Amino acid sequence: MAQLPLNRFQTETFSISISEQTVYTAPIGYTAIILYAHITNIGGSSQTFSLYHNRSSTKTELIMGASVPINDAYTPLDGKLVLETNDFLSIVGSANNSLKLILSILETAN
Repeated sequence: MAQLPLNRFQTETFSISISEQTVYTAPIGYTAIILYAHITNIGGSSQTFSLYHNRSSTKTELIMGASVPINDAYTPLDGKLVLETNDFLSIVGSANNSLKLILSILETAN
């Protein structure tokens, strides 16, 4: 039986849209730690976003309607966030292609 790597580091990037989208799902056999999250407004006006933690049928708002001024950025997590296997983060913005998200993630084998 193949062994899972103990730790995997990765970076994920997304262009945020007005349709809620899953931006990261903790894979089977791993617990994920979101080490850092950063949202940048590259659009021509102030934009808002909402970020959610999802487990099974439970959706928890991490931040709702946060405003990101033009040519500025927002750090939505004030610390680390642990996601168990199959937990996922989803996000929705107030405009298409005006906000970009970058996540720094550590996945550790269970």
